[in-house]
Amino acid sequence: MTVASQPLFLFGPGYCGQALAAIWDGPISAAVRSEVAKSTVLSARIAPVSCQNPVVLAHDTRGAHILVSAPPAETGCPGLAALSDIARGAASVTYLSTTGVYGDLAGGWVFEDAPLNPQSDRARLRVAAEQGWRSLRPDIRIVRLPGIYGPGRSPLNRVRAGQASTIIKPGQVFSRAHVDDIASGLKALILAQAPGVFNLCDDEAAPPQDVTWLAADLLGIDRPEATPFDAADLSPMALSFYAECKRVSNARLKAVTGWRPQYKTYRDGLRAILAAET
Repeated sequence: MTVASQPLFLFGPGYCGQALAAIWDGPISAAVRSEVAKSTVLSARIAPVSCQNPVVLAHDTRGAHILVSAPPAETGCPGLAALSDIARGAASVTYLSTTGVYGDLAGGWVFEDAPLNPQSDRARLRVAAEQGWRSLRPDIRIVRLPGIYGPGRSPLNRVRAGQASTIIKPGQVFSRAHVDDIASGLKALILAQAPGVFNLCDDEAAPPQDVTWLAADLLGIDRPEATPFDAADLSPMALSFYAECKRVSNARLKAVTGWRPQYKTYRDGLRAILAAET
């Protein structure tokens, strides 16, 4: 039986990992590589464990639920490299991937059984990491995430800083997930002992300009001037985002766990972030 009082081990204790840690009832530890990372996890009341200490890593992961959120590099998944000899002794392993592995669906719906069609180097590295973890732990739980936002990392921050842009590409939509919904969805999956692949997102894919405009309206700031996509001077990273258009389904996660997002749309999420700030 899985309970929230069992140990949780974070490999990559970033934004999503710390959000899960905040609602986890059991002891929590995290792999760190530097003194800065050590200070960060300590401030979040998470016990730091050196990545260079295999004995302590083995001790802290044995019987624990492992969450791997560190991104892969050209050399592979750092979590897989560090934990491959000991991950079989964990209660479960959850790997955070991206919905970018599906590629472009021209605005269509994507489900977990869709063929993988990564169209960027980042997405191809994620596919390779997924495959590596599957080989090690056939009962792996792979969670594919879309755009992530939340307190401190939302369109509200970009609009305030004057860094928001409004690029208009007709028909373009993205799916999103509030970090608190990611945390509750991950907890629900772990407690349900549900292996497999799951999309985790809110209930409404939306055009990016609608999200930016709502953020500006909520803040009482003029909306950023609209720029047609064909006339926009976008970085290669931004171009890769606009090259993909899809609506991500969270139906499987709901059916397996009973989970529902607290912030069903970006409208709910942005209003809640602003309300908490003020």
